[in-house]
This record gives sequence, structure tokens and C-alpha cells, in this order.
Amino acid sequence: MTTYTDILPQILETLNPYAKKAGQLKETTDLVSELGLDSLQVMQMLLKIEDQFDISIPLNNLPNIRTVQDLGQEIETLLKG
Repeated sequence: MTTYTDILPQILETLNPYAKKAGQLKETTDLVSELGLDSLQVMQMLLKIEDQFDISIPLNNLPNIRTVQDLGQEIETLLKG
């Protein structure tokens, strides 16, 4: 079973191109304010994440995903379901 600790490094690797500085990403990084992603970039990033983990993140869950940690926990929940 894939756990949060397995998921986190993969998320950080996927998000790294969006970081303004190397090493900027951590669990508490806010996806919108700290990375400066606009809505199109957020959707592109989510599509990459969905493809990577073979999941579909429900649109009604998106408002709850603010940080890297939130994203990892959502992925873990979806993989368990």
C-alpha cells in the first residue's frame, strides 16, 4: 500500500519545475501563494499528479488542497479508496 511517506518525494519531484528556487519546496509550501501558480498552472500540475498516480482528484476537493501536505494526504486517501 502506498503511504504518505512514499507519495511525498514523488510530489516534490513533480512540483520542482514550478518552484522559483531550488530547495524551496517542503510540506508546508502553499501551492498558490508560495509557488505563484496561476489557475492554468494549477490545473496542469494536477493533471500531471493525476497521471503519475493514476487517480482523479474530484473538483469539489480542490479548495481543501492548499499545501504540498494537503495534496499528499488527498492522494493517499484516493489511493486507499
